[in-house]
Amino acid sequence: MKKSRDVLEYKTSGREKHLIYHTIALAAGFILDLIFGDPRWLYHPVCLIGNLISFLEKRIRKILPKTSSGELTGGLIEVLLVCILSFGIPGVILYSLYPKVPGLALLLESFWCYQLLATRSLKDESMRVYDRLKYGTLEEARKAVSMIVGRDTAALTEEGVTKAAVETVAENASDGVIAPMLYMAIGGAPLMFLYKGINTMDSMLGYKNDRYLYFGRCAAKLDDAANYLPSRISGGLMVLAAYFSGFDGWNAWKIFRRDSRNHTSPNSAQTESVMAGALDVQLAGNAYYFGKLYEKPTIGDPIRLIESEDIRRANRLLYATAITGVVLFLFIRIVLILCWS
Repeated sequence: MKKSRDVLEYKTSGREKHLIYHTIALAAGFILDLIFGDPRWLYHPVCLIGNLISFLEKRIRKILPKTSSGELTGGLIEVLLVCILSFGIPGVILYSLYPKVPGLALLLESFWCYQLLATRSLKDESMRVYDRLKYGTLEEARKAVSMIVGRDTAALTEEGVTKAAVETVAENASDGVIAPMLYMAIGGAPLMFLYKGINTMDSMLGYKNDRYLYFGRCAAKLDDAANYLPSRISGGLMVLAAYFSGFDGWNAWKIFRRDSRNHTSPNSAQTESVMAGALDVQLAGNAYYFGKLYEKPTIGDPIRLIESEDIRRANRLLYATAITGVVLFLFIRIVLILCWS
């Protein structure tokens, strides 16, 4: 009986420690991201995931028939392998290290959390667009925005470049900040890696063109599922942040409720709608991708015309949302630690 009680106490203690370690890693990773961003000289783990996706795609396509069913099967195999490896490798590394050298494991998990958050890099990349609009040429601004959006940028006006940058900040507030932060808060770095694996597969395979219509379908659907709850949490957090940081919080809430489904994706308009409402501008609308016009509904009301300064405002709201999110997630984890102890 005593032995059973000792084992139970050990397991409980282990769970408490892991809750504490993951909480520290989340806080440390977030702070490191705000300070350092993504230095270009530092190899990013998402590049490794991207290389894995490309490697598997080439091998799978060689084996399976080039039919719709063959490509659907191949896409499913790709998704399963990428998910297993992106979750399993960091999971095995961390859970091997924590019992033996917890300090090293905590440092590694904090570093991975820092690398997989994109608050600072999103700001830096979008502010390059602002800089070119303000102090450079329109052509330079188009080139800068082409680095962070998927649409065709060669014919964009100054308004079009600005809208593209603001929309990217809004959408990636969920995909690049709140969603990975949420998964880190739930399951530590391994779950965060799993999310980034899913997200990267969608970025590389989730196109509705001839090459990926069937092969990328599973990746796209899984990404929609993985982002369904985080995108809505992100929208709610952004509404709160809009109130706290001096934006039009009431209009942010109004447009969030009205236009959060104005997109072919079930998730992309969640934060875009809040951003449009908070800034009192209209976003989205028709856009060209690979030379083809895609007709899309607008989001928000044109209370005023969008201007280059809105990129700065969007980043201010991004930071306010990120800070609101990390404070909430850390608070929940601290409550769990206190309840568990």
